[in-house]
Amino acid sequence: MLAPIRVFGPLALALAAILAAATAQAADLTVTVRDSSGRPVADAVVIVDAPGRAPAPTRVTINQRDMQFVPSVVVVPVGSTITFGNLDPFRHHVYSFSPPRKFELKLFGQGQTRPVQFDRPGLVAIGCNIHDSMQAFVHVVDTPFASKTDAAGRVTIRGLPGGSHKVRVWHALLRAPANQVTLTADPSRSTLPVTVRLRRPAPMHHDY
Repeated sequence: MLAPIRVFGPLALALAAILAAATAQAADLTVTVRDSSGRPVADAVVIVDAPGRAPAPTRVTINQRDMQFVPSVVVVPVGSTITFGNLDPFRHHVYSFSPPRKFELKLFGQGQTRPVQFDRPGLVAIGCNIHDSMQAFVHVVDTPFASKTDAAGRVTIRGLPGGSHKVRVWHALLRAPANQVTLTADPSRSTLPVTVRLRRPAPMHHDY
């Protein structure tokens, strides 16, 4: 069995300095998304295009409740499993035609669940074949630098490497190609305010 290698003297100091410099370069970026009237925009997905190891897969639940998907927007790492649960007193038929993950969960009733694994990165739009007003979006990512804004329209992306990076901001109602705008994060600033134009949401139809 080989003994562990120990580093002393100038080499050890040099390695420590390199490590400290790498740590010092990592930074957090807080993105604030507001609409053209200054109101905070929740559920805006923020993805920073920076090198980083893909996070481990996770498990998430999206429920159908009061004829809505809850939550309606999720961000998950590649390989994650989402369990769809029906909390309504009637059946749902959940599906997606999106290329990253096409699937169909045929009629299932109250208290029943159905799991789906998402193994390719990309945006997956989800609907209900019975209730057309129901819609959800799953962003499957292969980067640790992705999340969504809270009710205050804010999200902090942590541990970014040094330098400027492209920041993609997506929202289901955003007036832009593919519902997304791209900006550049200034490495000298820890905040990025973003103003977006949103479409008016479609009226809800309570069709049973």
